[in-house]
Amino acid sequence: MTVKRPELVAPAGDLEKLKVAIVYGADSVYIGGREFGLRKYAGNFDLEEMKEGIDFAHRHGKKVYLTANIFARNEDIRKIDEFFDSIKDLGFDGIIVSDPGVFKKAIKLGIPVHISTQANTTNYESARFWYELGAKRIVLARELSLEEIKEIRENTPQKLELEAFVHGAVCISYSGRCFLSAYMTGRDANRGECAHPCRYKYYIMEEKRPGQYFEVFEDVDGTYIFNSKDLCMVEHIDRLVEAGIDAFKIEGRMKSSFYVATVVSVYRKAIDKFLKDPENFEPEKVWLEEIAKCSHRSYTTNFYFGRPAHNDYKFESSKYIREYDFVGIVKEVLEDGFAVVEQRNRFFRGDVVEVMLPDGTYFVQKLDSIFDLEGNPLEVVPHAQQLTRIKFDRPVTEFAILRRKAKE
Repeated sequence: MTVKRPELVAPAGDLEKLKVAIVYGADSVYIGGREFGLRKYAGNFDLEEMKEGIDFAHRHGKKVYLTANIFARNEDIRKIDEFFDSIKDLGFDGIIVSDPGVFKKAIKLGIPVHISTQANTTNYESARFWYELGAKRIVLARELSLEEIKEIRENTPQKLELEAFVHGAVCISYSGRCFLSAYMTGRDANRGECAHPCRYKYYIMEEKRPGQYFEVFEDVDGTYIFNSKDLCMVEHIDRLVEAGIDAFKIEGRMKSSFYVATVVSVYRKAIDKFLKDPENFEPEKVWLEEIAKCSHRSYTTNFYFGRPAHNDYKFESSKYIREYDFVGIVKEVLEDGFAVVEQRNRFFRGDVVEVMLPDGTYFVQKLDSIFDLEGNPLEVVPHAQQLTRIKFDRPVTEFAILRRKAKE
């Protein structure tokens, strides 16, 4: 049985996350500039960072896609030509758009254009429409089942690539189109400024009792009626490929490098195992255990196997589950077993951590030898992004992640 190798598409909210995604196994990453993308509050990239990120990815044989998928207002359309002119020669492998006006301008750049999930492509005629206009790839609407995706694949040209989200946060909207944020806070989600009101706690008011607010509660802590669980399809790689999906997309440009490394690494293992023996693919329990080590909500398969039911929402809380803390990341490997580690959460001499490596393995390490860059011993590393020298029992590499089991 010969199957097409699916592309693993990872989020990159800044330059470090781009590099982490690449070395941990992503085939491509999607990034945003300072404007015109739907994650305005991610770190994002200036032109110099874009060039460095693209060069890094291309040296590793990987691709970089630019998000320009806002629903543009007149003021955006007036400015986007200048933005496109500034990025057209940087070497992007694709531009992700949703607005027809932005598409019209992007298609002239000679860079492959992908249609964002924001465009709500839910049928094969819409997919063919974009293809006939010149689109190379469709990022399908999040509301489709595997059977619907399979039908789209059967009724569209094979040259048209189909991409779908397989992991990450799910918002209460129609493929990301949501007006709640703009209505409640003045921050337009469709222009990259979402305030995440689907994670808020809500009350109801009966029309004849103005000013009397009644909690919609599941227990004494209340309920979060719009709070979806996170999507996770790592156990269903075979079904995704069978449906005809060419590219598996991970959500999370606002998430940490720890999240990117963990999720990308696990999906890389799952895809590689599937490709090795497609007919006998069986998911491994350890994949979910590993993914659970980064912050997440409870998991759901969303619309893939039918419409979500009440158990696909978490009413009790909108908080993340955090089983492990992101302690630090290796920035440079030194001699004699030492490495420079940048702090991400406070840690102490004597802490026991797991050191996760880009090849998907990890080892346990007790932090006995911690020094500042001048060689002075440290008992605690309290400052954000503080650089330290740590001696490791085993070899480490740049971008190795230090994680510590969270205290209960």
